[in-house]
Amino acid sequence: MSMSPLPAARTRDVMKEFSDVYEQQYAVALFNSVRFEIEGGGGTQSQLLHRKDPLAGRSIFSGNLFQYLEENRKWRNRFVSVPNSYTISLYESKAAHDRGLHPKVTINCAGYKALTSMEEYMELMNTSLPGIKAKVGSNPFIKCATQFPLILWHPYARHHYFCVMTEKEQKKWHAVLQDCVRHSNNGLSEDCTVQTPAFTDTVRRHRQAKGHYGTWDMMCGTPPQILANLGKMQQRQRNWMLISDAVYKQVLSQTTAQYEALVEACEAHRAPLDARLRTDMDQIITSKEHVSSKIRALVLPKAEQLLRTNIQPYISSILEALMEPTSRGFSEVRDVFFKELVEISKNSLNGGGKEKLGEHMERLSMLAFHPVKMQSCYEKVEQLNLEGLQQRFDVSSPSVFVSRAQILMREQMDNAVYTFEQLLNQSLEAQGENDMCKTIQRCQDRVLKKYDYDSSTVRKKFFREALLQIIIPYMLQQLSPSCSPELPPFKELIFEDFSRFLLVENMYEEVVLQSVTKDIMMAVKEAAVQRRHNLYRDSIILTNSDPQPAPGPAGDSTDGGSFGRRRKQVVSMIQLDGVPLPYESMSGSSRKSRAILPMGLEVTTGTITMEDGVQEEVTHVTTVVEDVPRKSPRDKTSPQTILQQLMGGKKQEADKEHQKEAAIQETETAAQEDNTGPIAEVSATESDSESSPPPPVTTDSSSRDDSGFQSPTSEELDEGVSQPITNGLNGEDKIVDPVEVEVTFT
Repeated sequence: MSMSPLPAARTRDVMKEFSDVYEQQYAVALFNSVRFEIEGGGGTQSQLLHRKDPLAGRSIFSGNLFQYLEENRKWRNRFVSVPNSYTISLYESKAAHDRGLHPKVTINCAGYKALTSMEEYMELMNTSLPGIKAKVGSNPFIKCATQFPLILWHPYARHHYFCVMTEKEQKKWHAVLQDCVRHSNNGLSEDCTVQTPAFTDTVRRHRQAKGHYGTWDMMCGTPPQILANLGKMQQRQRNWMLISDAVYKQVLSQTTAQYEALVEACEAHRAPLDARLRTDMDQIITSKEHVSSKIRALVLPKAEQLLRTNIQPYISSILEALMEPTSRGFSEVRDVFFKELVEISKNSLNGGGKEKLGEHMERLSMLAFHPVKMQSCYEKVEQLNLEGLQQRFDVSSPSVFVSRAQILMREQMDNAVYTFEQLLNQSLEAQGENDMCKTIQRCQDRVLKKYDYDSSTVRKKFFREALLQIIIPYMLQQLSPSCSPELPPFKELIFEDFSRFLLVENMYEEVVLQSVTKDIMMAVKEAAVQRRHNLYRDSIILTNSDPQPAPGPAGDSTDGGSFGRRRKQVVSMIQLDGVPLPYESMSGSSRKSRAILPMGLEVTTGTITMEDGVQEEVTHVTTVVEDVPRKSPRDKTSPQTILQQLMGGKKQEADKEHQKEAAIQETETAAQEDNTGPIAEVSATESDSESSPPPPVTTDSSSRDDSGFQSPTSEELDEGVSQPITNGLNGEDKIVDPVEVEVTFT
């Protein structure tokens, strides 16, 4: 069926406007990508390992649902399969699926919402179809066969209706449908460092030209799907239900073909552009800095005034609204992961051999992609509420941030699972099946420590990007009337040979971004020291840390030998009231002094006589926080407590001795790592750069959000975190833990 003239003409006009801007943004994105490649400066390296294709050869979910057939208004039982593409496939029966027959229906869930009641559905119908006020009781076109409906709603595409027999089934399938929507919405590849930023910048500019500066809920799916949503943005009509799906499919077909042709044309010119960039990179950067300085002189006074009056008073409120539910979600990921490992430990204690362990590990490998098991994690962040701030900053809904946080949570869960798999395999190869429970526990403790480190880093980056995504569009909208008319003369300052790579509008937006970057970085750093945000956990500092290599010969030290000398450490940690410091229970230690510093910091010094006769002076810099209305440490059973209870009294005493020995050994070996480095404390290094001006924004095209704005990736402004070593001598992945203690010798 051919497309009607009106939608076809509108789609053609939208694609023509889009193509003109995309060709410009493609050259700019290529410049940013090549510059980043030449200058380097990547982000903080994670502690957890990352697998390239976690879903290779896997399927997500399958089962039976009742589907409503609109052609005959009847319900039919359907077998549903969700493969690793997250496209929902409905078959006549399981036998039809097993025989490899084509599915009756396939659903790409990008842009959909999964609903569990007719009330929700009718509310969305009312908002998407102006002039129609439907009621559930008067609904003429669908009568649910059970009390437990499941509906996939889309503003433009066909709606799909399902139902199940029980509330438990409804919750299970709702989690599955939400997972399909979540994955399908995340359709822009971060690996495409030129095409993806060019596309997101072009979409944002197209919307800004129409007066839409804020976040956009329909920025979901693949580029052709997003373009189809872009073309339909203003088309809502009374009879939309009758024609929307057919028109949407035709529009999607047209945008797919035209976008593919556009990308192919740009890629054909990439090689000569790349060669010119590499030849003239220094001159292009110099020209850009010159023009940017002129734009900065024009824009900064106005931007700073806007910041002081309309933005700075609200940054902490926005950040608090983002941090609470996000941190709860990441904490739930940790708890779910821990519970799964406890089940594996129970199996080893009950006599399960290597085969049984293999079965548990097979199930564990899909934990991050199990919709039902991950649902409790996702629900935590769904409580994110920006009420009161959405209207001021033109944020349509928090769904953009919720979806991004959930994707990050899933990635961190899979990274933790994969790292545990690798550590356990290494340990079992080296030690065999002897005392498998202790081996599992040691691997578990190492992975949890790495998860805490990575979780903190990932969340802080997410908070910075979310703040940019909220604030920058608002600033551009407010500054546009006074700044935009004054930008065209700056084009004359750019050499014609460089004009493809340097666009005044892009440089103007970079200046606006830089004006607020310092405030955002400082706000995140200040919030990070608050215990309730859980950005640093006790397990990072010495407790249950990894066994370290044996100390080297005394002659290897630069101060003339290790025996009999005093070693000094400064340990940064977080402590709840009433919880003793790790060293307080050690034999041979003596408390010397305690001092309370500003901002809740407490310094405690003491000495320890090690087994080799070495005296060590230890300084604890402790963040003391009051109890918060949450689970106390007593309520939250630690990995050690659970496993010790399982193994009985004698095993418990043996484990206590083992922990003491491990802590003493680690303290000794930690002192060998750096005998010349400065004494450092984590929160102190974070504040070192607060007074310095923000550096130029690097153009790492991989750190973009859906609005097309870049988060500053200069790690000079990051938290001074240590860089792990992950590559072995033979190119294999070796796992090295974060450095928690920096030591100087006196």
